[in-house]
Amino acid sequence: MEVTKRASWKELFGWCMFDFANSSYTTVIITVVYGDIFSRLIVPGSADPENPYRYGNMLWALALAISYVLVVISGPVFGAIMDFSARKKQFLFASYILCIVSTALLYFSSKPGDIWLPFVLIIVSNFAFASGENFASSFLPFLAPKEDLGKVSGYAWAIGYFGGLASVILVNTLGEVKLENFENLRLVGPYTAGFFLVAGIPTFLFLQEHGAAFIKPTGVSYFQIGLNRVMTTLHSIRKFQDLMIYLVSLFFAMAALGIVISFAFIYGAQVVGINETHKVVMFVVLQFTAAGGAFVFGIIQDKLGALKTFNLTLVIWIVCVIAIFQVIPITETLNAMLGTSFTPQWVFVVITSLAGGGLGATQSSSRAIVGMFSPMSKTAEFFGLWGLSGKIAAAIGLFAVSYLQTVVSLKSSFFIIGVFFALSLLVNFLVKEERGVQTALSYQETGAVE
Repeated sequence: MEVTKRASWKELFGWCMFDFANSSYTTVIITVVYGDIFSRLIVPGSADPENPYRYGNMLWALALAISYVLVVISGPVFGAIMDFSARKKQFLFASYILCIVSTALLYFSSKPGDIWLPFVLIIVSNFAFASGENFASSFLPFLAPKEDLGKVSGYAWAIGYFGGLASVILVNTLGEVKLENFENLRLVGPYTAGFFLVAGIPTFLFLQEHGAAFIKPTGVSYFQIGLNRVMTTLHSIRKFQDLMIYLVSLFFAMAALGIVISFAFIYGAQVVGINETHKVVMFVVLQFTAAGGAFVFGIIQDKLGALKTFNLTLVIWIVCVIAIFQVIPITETLNAMLGTSFTPQWVFVVITSLAGGGLGATQSSSRAIVGMFSPMSKTAEFFGLWGLSGKIAAAIGLFAVSYLQTVVSLKSSFFIIGVFFALSLLVNFLVKEERGVQTALSYQETGAVE
């Protein structure tokens, strides 16, 4: 049984830099800036004074959900093709270019009310981003021994938050998100695309292709091969029972995180009433707490165990979600006990900053767990399944909160996040980590050629 050696520091740097680079997209476009631009400025508001941005929120969630469904459909097949052909790096480069181009084209959102071009571009760019996230993650098992994957994944995820911070600082030079500044805000897409383009260069200079290609039968397309490999894996799914059970747990966790990542700042602005100062402080602190969480929990994971670490982050999330839902009573209680004059907005910032410690840790540890449970000949395929579970979960989570916020308030609909995290924790009690790792190590597949 061959044990994976740690990759060179140059290659590890190249792989980590993709997390740094692509964080510009998810942070600026999805989480902090462009989601607010789309839901409040581009999509016309409604006449409902209690929820004037319901249509913008709904279309934003719908665009992201559609993109995740596309990843769900394509991810496992793309992964199987990459494993068979040993072309992970080519697929990663294609997703990188597609995300950059479609993000830059957001510049042509020429005026408020022009909904459909940015709607389509968000679908395309987020599809490319999410696909690239799967492709890049499939390199992880080749970069270090399984017992070190938690640290390596945690380091990369931590570095990614500083990429998000740097890109938002760059975009904030364009001014506030308000209608009078819309002409400058059109540059958010090109600025983000440019950052991603430049920061991603080290990845393609230093990251190596791993794995051996299989002999391609005459007259059979790569699509057919990919589909057949996925079907074969699904037919033998009992061999990987711990991975499959874990993906169910991950489904619920990612449904919750999909809502958090896409709606945290929207919720803060529309429900709690945070202003630009609160947003800036919240964002900056979040980058440091999330990076610290990914780094520290990555180290803890390799000592405590991957699954226990993941479960610990779920508990942190459940507590923080309850605290966010009860932010006003908590603020009143604190002021009564301490004789202070805290506002709900600043208490919200503090709670979300604490939650940030679990944000990077939950995602980073999930990536490491899948890497530990993946045979070396099926890493891209299994990370395609990782993407399938995570992205269909994000789609369903976004659909759920999009619908619920039209029936009840956005505040009430947000409580479903806590329910999802609790379900994830319950399912994880069925997963046996040592058994899952041993299954991956003992799996053998023949037919590869150098």
